Amino acid sequence: MNKIRKGDQVVVITGKDKGKRGTVLKAASEESRLLVEGINRVKKHTKPNPMKGSTGGIVEKEMPIHMSNIAIFNPATGKADRVSFKTLEDARKVRVFASSGEAVDA
Repeated sequence: MNKIRKGDQVVVITGKDKGKRGTVLKAASEESRLLVEGINRVKKHTKPNPMKGSTGGIVEKEMPIHMSNIAIFNPATGKADRVSFKTLEDARKVRVFASSGEAVDA
């Protein structure tokens, strides 16, 4: 069970985009990299491809960022927070904020 999943609001804690917030678009379970909306944008030079109908030029796109460089956003406090796990009475594991103990998926 991953601490950060697709659809979570996250905050960048280190790097060139420090302090920015975004939503996780893609999370690969085998890799520890996440694709976050509006974070780690790079300019990629592309060649035109008439077979696909794409024009060439400079395209700006998001690149994956390592999971250790982001933290989940806690809307109650308005700050970044850590995630821990808690087992409920019915044997379900849920993600909770480490600072307050509130469930993340509320």
